[in-house]
Order: sequence, then structure tokens, then C-alpha cells
Amino acid sequence: MTSAFELFKIGIGPSSSHTVGPMVAAERFIEELKRDGLDPSRIVAEIYGSLAWTGRGHGTDTAICLGLLREAPATVDPNRVADLVHDVQETKRVLIGNNVMAEFNPARDIVFNMKDVLPGHSNGMRFSALDADGSVISERIYYSIGGGFVVLEGEAEDGKVAPVPYPFRTAEELLCICAKENLTIGEVQLTNELAVRSREEIDQRLDAIRDAMFACIDRGLCMEGELPGGLRVKRRAKGLYEELQKGRNKNHRTPHEVMDWISTYAIAVNEENASGGRVVTAPTNGAAGIIPAVLRYCRDFCSEYTPEGSRTFLLTAAAIGSLIKRNASISGAEVGCQGEVGSAASMASAGLAAVLGATPAQVENAAEIAIEHHLGMTCDPIGGLVQIPCIERNACGANKAITAASLALRGDGTHRVSLDQVIETMRQTGSDMQSKYKETSLGGLAVNVAEC
Repeated sequence: MTSAFELFKIGIGPSSSHTVGPMVAAERFIEELKRDGLDPSRIVAEIYGSLAWTGRGHGTDTAICLGLLREAPATVDPNRVADLVHDVQETKRVLIGNNVMAEFNPARDIVFNMKDVLPGHSNGMRFSALDADGSVISERIYYSIGGGFVVLEGEAEDGKVAPVPYPFRTAEELLCICAKENLTIGEVQLTNELAVRSREEIDQRLDAIRDAMFACIDRGLCMEGELPGGLRVKRRAKGLYEELQKGRNKNHRTPHEVMDWISTYAIAVNEENASGGRVVTAPTNGAAGIIPAVLRYCRDFCSEYTPEGSRTFLLTAAAIGSLIKRNASISGAEVGCQGEVGSAASMASAGLAAVLGATPAQVENAAEIAIEHHLGMTCDPIGGLVQIPCIERNACGANKAITAASLALRGDGTHRVSLDQVIETMRQTGSDMQSKYKETSLGGLAVNVAEC
């Protein structure tokens, strides 16, 4: 089982694979040095593949500094990030443990290897600890495999999973469990979560995720100015929100206005993400606006919404996300943006359909429709920044998710193409996709649009 709390993680922007993952890996390396009782004189971090090509735009160097300071994505204060990194740049030291300081000069010791790609994943990192003579006394290779998940080279990710009552590897198996046990998809996921945590803890953590999503929307609706990075992209969410409020106050509303609200919610989140603010990885940062926007739409516009329903939404979405992660990928560097925006839209559509009373078959149909119509989507961020086309792409993905849920609810759950078939198609498409279209900024919009 992939837990809901692995797919939904509170962290900071702008990228789950390029920011959150490297921060986790760097922190883990320091903890392992401390555990092994090693006192290195110097730390070196070398990053490869997609991390190297778009790392500066995604804040990978910043994330590594924060991780070596033993800051965690869920607890680091976004307002202190600049000061923390500045301190490392000035002192050129990091604390290993027991008052032992190791030399670490970010300008020299973070190496962007633009030529090589490590065998395990495009997002590879090699951390080395050196003694006073420059000899390597410890070395670890980590892979940031998407959604903030990090694995050590040779480590079996699935080996850490506890046994659950209803294991499922495919949507077909999941639907069979639902039919046999007379459970919804959300109830299957909840029962599996209960094998690890109490019901009280699960509810509290799901509510915290929901609240963090809504808080991110609210912050984004209040912020003005330009996003960092040099593209001079202006924040739009506040202006869009104010225009929508004017129309509401005048009782002047167009039939398609609800789509503008959904887009505004998604844009608010992704502008926060692009600025390095606190977001929920859902299942990635690049696609972090879709699930919050659809859940907020459900709260603000659907009479079926309840606080308990928000938990059903997230649990159902997590079940679908676990299938995609297991059988394809949620990593833009691995399969393109179909694995990020497509996965998030599929998860959001399933969650919404569940809250609106869909059967398990209709939920699976909603998830299938949403991801099917993102197949082949490339990941080609201009300047390596999670801004263009990423922000608007979340708005479109959120609206697609709602369309998919609505279409599924109009049917009886029977359909020609299964979710399993679409997930496998996404995996194959990602495998066939040229690397320049997979979060490298070497193709597509990234090279056909001037950065200034």
C-alpha cells in the first residue's frame, strides 16, 4: 500500500522531485553520517540528469543546503529559507553532530553534472563525505522518484510497507475487493490505513492535509507581485478572485463562471508553489493545485460536501494515486507531465465522484477519463521554473477532472477502456517520450519561447 500520507505531504515549493526530494535526501545523508559516527571534513553533493538541467530553476541547490542543515520540508519556515541558505554561503560549514562541523561551500560543493544520468532514475544525487586528505569515507546515491519520494540506490521501496487487509496492485483487483466486501474505494483505502494508524490519527492527518490545501489557496488569493526566477510572471490569482467577487456582489454571473473559480483556486496554489511557499504535494508540487482546487470546488459549490466527505475525497484519490505510482509514474522527469498533471486530475476526479455518490465502477471510470485525456503531455517548463506552462496547466487539469467526474456520474460505470489500460499506456508513452520533453527544459516550450 502507498499511504495517503505518502502521496499527500506538506512541504514547500517549487518542486516535489527537485526541491522536496533533494532536501529529504540531504537530511537523510547527514543523519546517516551521524548514525555511523563519522566526522567528515567536507561534504560534496553531485546532482545528475533532470536535477542538474533544471535544478537551479527548481531550487535544488537551495533544497540541498536546507537538508544539510537538517531542515525538513514539512516544518521548515518558508520565510526563513533565504536567511538559512545565506548563513551556509557565508560560513561554508554544516553541523554533522556532536559539535562537529564539516566544510561545505555551496558554490563549489554542489556539482551540477549536465552530462551524465545515473542508472536508477533521471533525478539522481550522489552525496560524498571526505576526510581531511580528500578521501571518500562515505558515499550515498539517492533518487528523487517523484512526489517527494526518495530511495537509496539498491533500496527496495516496497520492502518498507506493512501488510494490509486489502492489498491491490491494479484497478481491477480494487474493484473486485469493493464488490466482494461491499466497500467503497475510500473504505478500502481507509481499512488499509488502519493497519498502520488509529482512526483518530488518520482523521486528524487527513483534516490537516485538507486545511493546508485550503490555507494555501487563501494565501495565494491575497498575494501580489511577480514570481521569482527572472521570467517576470505576475501573480494573477488575487486579481481573478477580486473580479469574481465583484460579479458575485452585483449578482452578475455567467453560466461558465464556476470554471473561473476552479481555475483561480488552482492558480492560487501554483503561484504559491512557484514562490517557494507551503503547499501540499498532491501527488507532486508541479501539479499541487489540481486536487485542492477540485476539493475547494466541492466545498464551495456542491451541497454533498461535508468534513467527512473531504476525507472520503482524499482517501479515494490516494487509492487511485497509488495505482498510478505503482504501475506507471508520478514523476515528470520519468514520464512527462502526464505523470504529474494527469495523475492529479485522475485522483481529483475520483475523489469528487466519490463524494458525489458514485459507485466504485463510476469512480474508476472518472479516474480513467481524466488521465486518458492527459496522455502524452510533456514537461517542458520555461527556464526550468514551475511557472509556464505549469500554473495554467493546473487550472485546465482541475476543470478536466470535474468534467471527467460529471461524465462518469452520468453513466453506469461501464466503459470500453479501463483505468489499468490507460495507466499502462501512460507508462509506455513515457518510456517512448524523448528525454528533452521530460523536465529537462531542453525541448518544447522551454526552447521555443524566449525567457525574457
